Amino acid sequence: MKNDPARWVTKVIEKFNTTSDNSLMNPQNEPAWDKPLVGFANGNDPLWDEYKRHIGDFYWTPHEIFELTFPSLSVKPDELTVISWILPQTKQTRLDQRKENSLPSERWARSRKYGEEYNMKLRLHLVKSFNDEGIKACAPLLSPLWKQMVSTSCGLASTWSERHAAYTAGLGTFGLCDGLITPLGKAVRCGSVIARIAIKATERPYEDPHAYCLYHSEGTCGKCILRCPADAITREGHDKNKCQQYVHGVAHEFIKSKFGFDAYGCGLCQVEVPCESGIPGKKGIDNG
Repeated sequence: MKNDPARWVTKVIEKFNTTSDNSLMNPQNEPAWDKPLVGFANGNDPLWDEYKRHIGDFYWTPHEIFELTFPSLSVKPDELTVISWILPQTKQTRLDQRKENSLPSERWARSRKYGEEYNMKLRLHLVKSFNDEGIKACAPLLSPLWKQMVSTSCGLASTWSERHAAYTAGLGTFGLCDGLITPLGKAVRCGSVIARIAIKATERPYEDPHAYCLYHSEGTCGKCILRCPADAITREGHDKNKCQQYVHGVAHEFIKSKFGFDAYGCGLCQVEVPCESGIPGKKGIDNG
């Protein structure tokens, strides 16, 4: 741990990913997620303040939520590290989802419900693992203070964004549909924990927040537009309100009636697109 904290953290996350908690909870007991990708960002990175200016004053910097969680501690922003991870959908889940054009497949719906329940457990597990080492840590999405908000510039927002944390940690850039395009693709979910520990920040191989999106970088593609059943994606961007109405309305009712569990989700824009399982244009991408 002391000699290589980044490796220790990565191993903790990878090992937990192999436990029975990582499950779609289907009869086959398939894993919800493939092997994760982990990155790190410093609590003093200028991007945190940039997000606050752009999204709204309600948006937390790592230092703010850490101090809200541990009000008796005096800590400087550069003493903190944000640990971010990417959980990629399995190949079978992506294959199932590709066949759909208006509503999510069962595996995808299960990954949204049970896979995110696992993601919450992973946040708890990593916080506990730090605590066991005598290191203070918190997960913003586990805080009772976390809430959804409305930004004058961005529309629907929240006090902490897992995708923005991942972008800061060098794990990916944003697509036309607002999804994060990572080295493992866009069919992913993200998580993060903030710890009072010094870990070297992951290098960001980009400066443009849309660098990996073919539409933004080359003016081509736009396939996520065609994949959206709610007409929430256009060449002007992503209409969050239309998306949310479809996800929490039509898709929610479909999942309950068709699959027999209470969940919501759509995710059709994350598959059958060039960024499904990697960065478009990069060698070695297998969307099969």
